[in-house]
Amino acid sequence: MGDFILNVLIGLVIIAIGISMAWKTEWYLRMIGRSAWAETNLGDGGTRLLYKLIGIAGCIIGIIIVTDLWDNFLMWILGPLIR
Repeated sequence: MGDFILNVLIGLVIIAIGISMAWKTEWYLRMIGRSAWAETNLGDGGTRLLYKLIGIAGCIIGIIIVTDLWDNFLMWILGPLIR
């Protein structure tokens, strides 16, 4: 029961950070700064796009942790490499 509550709490924190990154991108841009790689490879506003993509990925990872599907997700991604 303790692991379940811990997974839910950790997952919800990761989801909250992901949502805030996707929603308040300007704040993260002012706090962290621009990424030269993103501006070069993703065009003008590439850093904002990168922060939004990181936020969306954080939301997905948080949902995977909350639902405890981490093992299934890793087997789906790495399964073809292991066989």
